[in-house]
Amino acid sequence: MTGDNERLFEVYQADFTYCEAVIKQHSKSFYTAFSQLPKRKAQSVYAIYAFCRQADDLIDLEGNVEGLDQLEQQLTDFEAGKVPNTPIWRALAVVFANFPMDLAPFYDMLNGQRKDISFTQPKDMKALEDYCYYVAGSVGLMLLPLLTDQATKIAEPAKKLGEAMQLTNILRDVGEDYQMGRVYLPKEEMEKFQVTEEMLKNKTATPAFIALWESLAVQAEERYRQSFEMLPLIHKDCQLALTAAAFIYREQLEAIRKNHYQVFTRKNKISHFRKLQLLREVTSYLEKINRTSSFI
Repeated sequence: MTGDNERLFEVYQADFTYCEAVIKQHSKSFYTAFSQLPKRKAQSVYAIYAFCRQADDLIDLEGNVEGLDQLEQQLTDFEAGKVPNTPIWRALAVVFANFPMDLAPFYDMLNGQRKDISFTQPKDMKALEDYCYYVAGSVGLMLLPLLTDQATKIAEPAKKLGEAMQLTNILRDVGEDYQMGRVYLPKEEMEKFQVTEEMLKNKTATPAFIALWESLAVQAEERYRQSFEMLPLIHKDCQLALTAAAFIYREQLEAIRKNHYQVFTRKNKISHFRKLQLLREVTSYLEKINRTSSFI
């Protein structure tokens, strides 16, 4: 980034400050991780997160289909060069002026939000994987142009990271989602492990539920592992932030295990101290892979 386009970050500093406040309020884990990026890249992540958050809140908090339609129209206008006059869109215009961004995953993410409007429980893992791509794997693709010059080569691992994080969300929010009338656990998997909706209603981590939960957690952890294959092609100044985001998010699974799988009545949060520990672990891990090109 050089010249006039980069100076736009200063011109629109207030808009990026607005976006930073959004991510800081709604995802301390992401903020802790991505604040490790160089300033302009961090600001760009904040803008992308704020866009995704806006779409997510329209559906999860408001059930606002008309609002989602308006947001998609704004995206279409943005693609045509007409930037909507809001902090998020003005910030995104700066991001697109400085990085080789792709609009396709932005549209995919909005399509994912539409799937939540007419929600039906996923039939099987394939249906769940498709959902995870649209609402989260797409976000991984949004971020790639900020993090690498080899976006096409590492699109699959980037999608895996988004899917791993969404599976983590699902495993973390079983109780909260159930209260909203949503069960993201696939029907076939529930039948396989003999887990019923009555068990979810009773808010009890039965042995059957724990077995189902662990089955999905293992799949999430495998996706995290697969996502690390992209690290050698991630810019050196972005490796810490991206890996920290993965480590911190993955740690939620361990927090749930330590709290005896109670995902019905409590939030399994990661302490600030533990996040700092994880950042140190990430630093050691990156030193290892950059030295040996091996992965854990």
